[in-house]
Amino acid sequence: MLKGTMTAKYDTIGLNYANLRQPDRRIAAAIRTALGAVKSVVNVGAGAGNYEPEDCDVTAVEPSAEMIAQRPQSSAKVVQGAAESLPFEDNSFEAAMASLTVHHWTDKPKGLAEMRRVSRGKVAILTFDPAFRGFWLTDYFPQLITLDEGQMPKLSEYSRSLGPVDIEPVPVPHDCTDGFLAAYWRRPAAYLDPKARAAMSSFWTIDGIDHGLAALAGDLESGAWQDRYGAVLSENALDCGYRLVFSR
Repeated sequence: MLKGTMTAKYDTIGLNYANLRQPDRRIAAAIRTALGAVKSVVNVGAGAGNYEPEDCDVTAVEPSAEMIAQRPQSSAKVVQGAAESLPFEDNSFEAAMASLTVHHWTDKPKGLAEMRRVSRGKVAILTFDPAFRGFWLTDYFPQLITLDEGQMPKLSEYSRSLGPVDIEPVPVPHDCTDGFLAAYWRRPAAYLDPKARAAMSSFWTIDGIDHGLAALAGDLESGAWQDRYGAVLSENALDCGYRLVFSR
């Protein structure tokens, strides 16, 4: 594992991240299918290693030393580095992947172009559609919509760097094991838990969440949440705006 001196956002917010962000097997299967029949993959913005295919030779690139330290034991090679400057020759890998990370990159088009450069095959990216207007959580935290619009590339932008792409929705299972922002859409009380929120980068970015937390707690206590949103409790999965973008 190569060590570096760069600082990264997740050196701060990544504490205990691996315990709260366990890869969901159904999302993992969708990403693995999108990658195709490949044996070597570079995982860009790899975090703690979620969704790296177990049947591939994986090279993980991650800027945060804190996140690298939380990786489980695996055969993956780990490089501390940034998406915008991948330290590999052209066409070094059969495929490239990135999971819920593009919005953290300082130069998103450059990072995407780097993924395309080092992959001689598929590029698969799990991301979020900023045009999606959110599920019930944004009624309590409308700042999330503004945040997504500012951070997330429009889906139309991916083809500029990757060439022709296909885009598929990735519904979030009701018992999703990966504690990203929408994971608890059917478990609303989880958003009141500061430990759960600590693994969601959005809550480290937006201000003024106390009012939303108080409103959510009050609505759960009074039954107003159930009256307003209870229909989701009968759903097994929900489209919360997550999308799988993959090159053709």
